[in-house]
Amino acid sequence: METRAKKFGRIILYIILTSYAIVTLVPFLWALSSSFKSLEEIVSGTLNFIPRDFTLDNYREIFIRQPLFARWLFNSVFIAVVGTGLNVLFNSMAGYALARLTFPGKKSVFILVLVVLMIPGQVTLIPNYLILRDLGWLNSYQGMIVPGMVNATFIFMMRQFFINFPKELEESAELDGLSRIGTFFKIVLPLAKPAIAAQIIFVFMGFWNNFMQPLIVLSDPQMFTLPLGLNSFKGQYISFWNYIMAASMVFTLPVLLIYAFFNRYFIKGITFTGSK
Repeated sequence: METRAKKFGRIILYIILTSYAIVTLVPFLWALSSSFKSLEEIVSGTLNFIPRDFTLDNYREIFIRQPLFARWLFNSVFIAVVGTGLNVLFNSMAGYALARLTFPGKKSVFILVLVVLMIPGQVTLIPNYLILRDLGWLNSYQGMIVPGMVNATFIFMMRQFFINFPKELEESAELDGLSRIGTFFKIVLPLAKPAIAAQIIFVFMGFWNNFMQPLIVLSDPQMFTLPLGLNSFKGQYISFWNYIMAASMVFTLPVLLIYAFFNRYFIKGITFTGSK
C-alpha cells in the first residue's frame, strides 16, 4: 500500500504538471481561436476562446489572396518530408553498419561521428554556403535537403539501438535465406519503430522549424520555406493579427499531427519474445 507521503507527493506532482499544461495550452488555444476571429474582435481586448463571429476569411486571405503562401507551405512540406525520409534511411543504415558489420576503419568512423556531435551547427553555416554556391545549389531544393540528409546524433542513437537488437532474429533470417540487406529491411527496420519514430519526430521538426539555413541559402521568394516566408509575411501584415494567427496555425499544426501520429510508437517500448 502507498504511504501517505507518497500519495501527497503524487498529488503535488499532478498539480504541478496540470498547471504547466494549462500555462502551455492557453496561449496556443487563444492563437487557434484568434485565427477564426475578425481583427476587430481580437483588438477589442476580450479574452474569449470561442469566437463571437466565426470566420474563415483569415485563411482565405493567406491562401487565396497571397499566392506565395501556398508555395511556401509546399516548399516546407517537400523539404521536410524528403529530408526526413533520407535521414531515416541513411541514419538507420549507418547505425546498423556500426553496430553489426565488421570493416576496416570502423572504430575511426565511429570516433568521427562522435567528433561531429561536438561541432555546433553554426560553425558549418559559412562552409556549407560556399560549397552550395560552388555547386550551383543556392535557391534549390537540393541545397536545403542534401546538407541535412544525415545526422550524426541519430546515427549514434540508431547504433545504440541496434547494439541491443537480438542477434537471434538476424540469425534466423539468415537461415531462411535472407541476405544482410534483406534482413535489415524486412526484419530489423520494422522492429525498430520506437527509435525510428523518435527520429522522424525530431528530424521533421528540425527541417520544419529551420530558419537560419533558408535565410542563408534562399533568396528567391518563390523558394522560401514557411519560417522564412512568415517572417516577411509578419512584416507585411504587422498590425493584422488575425492573418498572423491564421498563418501561425498553418505552420504549427503539421508538427502537432506528426507528433500525434508517431507518439504511440515513440512512447511504446519494444519487447522481443523470440521467433518462430
